[in-house]
Amino acid sequence: MTSAAFILMTNLSVSALLAIAFLAIATYDRSLASARWISAAYAFGIAYSGFELLISYWPTSTIVATTAYTSLLLALASYSVGVARKYDVRPPWRLLGLLLVASVLLNLYTQTLPRELISRNVLWQAPYGVLQAVSVWILLRARRLDALDKSLLGILALSAAYFVIKPLIAVEIGGPGSSPASYLNTAYALLSQSTGIILAVAVALMTLAVYVGRMLSDANLRSATDTLSGLLNRRGFVERADETLRIADRSGGPVTLVLADIDRFKAVNDTYGHEAGDRVVQVFSDVMRQVAGDNIIGRIGGDEFAILLSGTELATARLIAEGARVAFSQSVIGGLASGDGCTATFGVAQRHGSETYDELLRRADLALYEAKNAGRDCVRVAPPMVHPSGNGNGAQNRRAFRDKR
Repeated sequence: MTSAAFILMTNLSVSALLAIAFLAIATYDRSLASARWISAAYAFGIAYSGFELLISYWPTSTIVATTAYTSLLLALASYSVGVARKYDVRPPWRLLGLLLVASVLLNLYTQTLPRELISRNVLWQAPYGVLQAVSVWILLRARRLDALDKSLLGILALSAAYFVIKPLIAVEIGGPGSSPASYLNTAYALLSQSTGIILAVAVALMTLAVYVGRMLSDANLRSATDTLSGLLNRRGFVERADETLRIADRSGGPVTLVLADIDRFKAVNDTYGHEAGDRVVQVFSDVMRQVAGDNIIGRIGGDEFAILLSGTELATARLIAEGARVAFSQSVIGGLASGDGCTATFGVAQRHGSETYDELLRRADLALYEAKNAGRDCVRVAPPMVHPSGNGNGAQNRRAFRDKR
C-alpha cells in the first residue's frame, strides 16, 4: 500500500468518526439540527475517500472518477448548508445547485484534457475552492461572530485558498502522474491528501468547538434562567449584576436597581390556585420585559423581580418603575374574577461610589419596604446612603411585613 493510499484510508476513518460525532450532536440537542448537514458532509467525505481508492483499480473509469469528484463537491455543499443553518442564514440553494451541476459538467470536460496541463489542474480544483468559499461568504453574512466563529472563518478561508494554489504545487513537485493509476504513487498525491486531511480535521475540530461552545452556553443559560417566567433566576441575575458593576467601575456610569414585589401574591394562590398564580407571574414578567428593554431583568424570588439599569439615573429609573406599575395594574389576567386585578410595589436605588451588589440591594430593599408600608401599588426611592447599622433592619422589617400579609 502506498503512502497516499494509507492516508486515504485514514481520511475515510476520520470522516466516519466525524460524521458520527456531528450526528450525535444533532441527536442530543434538537436545536442543533444543523449538525445533521455537517454529519452528511463527512458521510460524503467517506464516499470520496473510498472512490479515490477505487481509481487505482479502475483507472480508465470515468464513472469512478466523476463519482469521487462529485462526492467531495456534495461534502462541501452539505457543509455550506450546515453552516447556513447554524448561523441562521438562508442557505443559497440555487447557487449551490448551479455550482454542483456546473462543476460536474466541467469535471467531465476536464477529464478529456492531458493530465500535465496546468489549466486542467486549475479547472479540476477551482470548483472545490468556490464551494468552500460559499461557506466563508455565509459566515460573513452572519449577524454576530465571536472568537470561535472568526477562527472557523479563518480556517475555511485558508482551505478555500488551498484549493486554488494546489495546481501550482502540482507543477513544483512533479504533477499528478501520467495516469489515474499512477496518481497514488506520486509525491503530489501524498502532499495533496495529507494537507487535505490536516485542513479537513482543522475545519472539523473548529466546527466541533463552535457547537460545543453553543451547547455549554445554552446549558449555562438554562441553569441561570427561571423556567416559569423565562427571566434570569437569582443566581443568573446576581452574576450578570456583578459583571455590570465591574464594568461601571471602569466607565464611571450610573447604575440603578429596581426591585418589584407582586402585591398579595400568596392570597392569589390561596384563592385561585397555583395555575392562576403562574399566570400572574407570566403577565408581570412580560410587563417587566417591556419596560426593561436591553437591561438585566430577573425573577429573584417567588413574587420578587429586579431590573438592573446600566447608564440610567435615579429619576429615569423611577419613571420606568412607574410605567411597569401602571401597566401591570391595568393588565387582564385570565382565571381571576372580574375586577380582581393585581398590583405591584417597587423600590428603586441608584448605586453610589463603589457599592457592591449586596449593598445596593439592601437600599433598594429598604425603599421597597417603605412602599409596602405606604399601602402598596406605589414606587419609593432609596436615600443616597444608609448608615451601616441600619442595612440589615430594613430587610428584616420587610420580611416581617410580608409574613403578616
